[in-house]
Amino acid sequence: MKTVSVGILGLGTVGGGTYEVLQKNKEIIEKRLGAKLEIKAVATRTPSRAASWGCPADIVSNNPDLVLNDPEIDIVAELIGGVEPARDFVLRALRSGKSVVTANKELLAKEGPLLRRVADENNVDLLFEGAVGGGIPLIKPLRESLAGNRVEEVLAILNGTTNFILSKMTREGADYHAVLAEAQDLGYAEAEPSSDVDGFDTQYKLAIVAGIAFDTPVDLDDIYREGITKVSARDIEYAAELGYAIKLIALARRHKDGSLELRVHPALLPLAHPLASVGDAFNAIWVRGDAVGETMFYGRGAGSHPTGSAVVGDLIEAAKNRLRGIRNIDHAPEEKVRMLPFSEALTRFCVRMQVKDRPGAIAQIAGILGDNGVSIESIVQKKTERGEAEIFWMTHDTTQEAMNQSLKGFEALEVVREVSSVLRVEGE
Repeated sequence: MKTVSVGILGLGTVGGGTYEVLQKNKEIIEKRLGAKLEIKAVATRTPSRAASWGCPADIVSNNPDLVLNDPEIDIVAELIGGVEPARDFVLRALRSGKSVVTANKELLAKEGPLLRRVADENNVDLLFEGAVGGGIPLIKPLRESLAGNRVEEVLAILNGTTNFILSKMTREGADYHAVLAEAQDLGYAEAEPSSDVDGFDTQYKLAIVAGIAFDTPVDLDDIYREGITKVSARDIEYAAELGYAIKLIALARRHKDGSLELRVHPALLPLAHPLASVGDAFNAIWVRGDAVGETMFYGRGAGSHPTGSAVVGDLIEAAKNRLRGIRNIDHAPEEKVRMLPFSEALTRFCVRMQVKDRPGAIAQIAGILGDNGVSIESIVQKKTERGEAEIFWMTHDTTQEAMNQSLKGFEALEVVREVSSVLRVEGE
């Protein structure tokens, strides 16, 4: 039986999970591949921890050159994370004729076009199913199963940490900071949670997905980003009263003029929308194509074994291609579509604010909105302490610029004590 040799860079959560999946399902993999998939070398900063994943000490070192410079290694799995030194390692592997499998979302979001171009120039594979959605099959379906479609829209929940936090806040009416602390205790959130809760992780993933779905280079600056740190239990309560759930969404939408709109932010989703019921640490990606219509991919978006499953799938595909002497055709797009400026984005808004409970207060607010071409669809008002009222109102479709001007106008109103939150509505 032929052997395809693999080198692994990184033996943390994803690297260790990948190794365990490879060993656990070794016989199944060999049967499906028709060859042995051998882990020849592993490089990690902490070789002493390799035993916890069942990895034998004789193939483990802290020297990546033992993976990158070994002529017998056919495929490199880059599972380090971050941009450097991962970028250097991936480029070295590709240029030496090795196929690369990676789950590195940040690297792909920032350097994806370069890496895909170098893979193409060296006639090798660059596969990255594990970079978005953990174990959810998404990248390959977009590239292959939906290749005959003109994708019109992608709406997704791509971060398990924030979805866990928002789901628990919704169920229990709990405060954001209390739920974040619990998520950290449970291991769902990092001690420094900014990448998740401020939307960076979702932004990286959307850049990858949008680039493939819409055949265009995507820069991170093209994507408006806003996290969940300002979402309160009160916002969730009001949203539920109106028939909505609040989720951190990633949105990519093609407009009739060919421009592309890219956003990451909390949004109200109608409870009837399939994404609204995605709970806890699960991810889901809703896609609308001109031929397929609406379809959705759902599953665990992170974790050692779910992500390891995706990495192993890519390793098997790369190994099959090696055995056949072929590779996937993956020309990185060079022509960039027009990106819709965020100020032109059209959506409905929900605004929660504290106002003085006096006659004419709402009329003054409505006047500012009317001056900027914004109309109110619905409004909920609740009396609070100190002679104030809390109002939660929803607009018809309007632009971000019109809303920004309205918010500036509120600053001059003596009846407005505070604008507590501004959220958007999607999925309708």
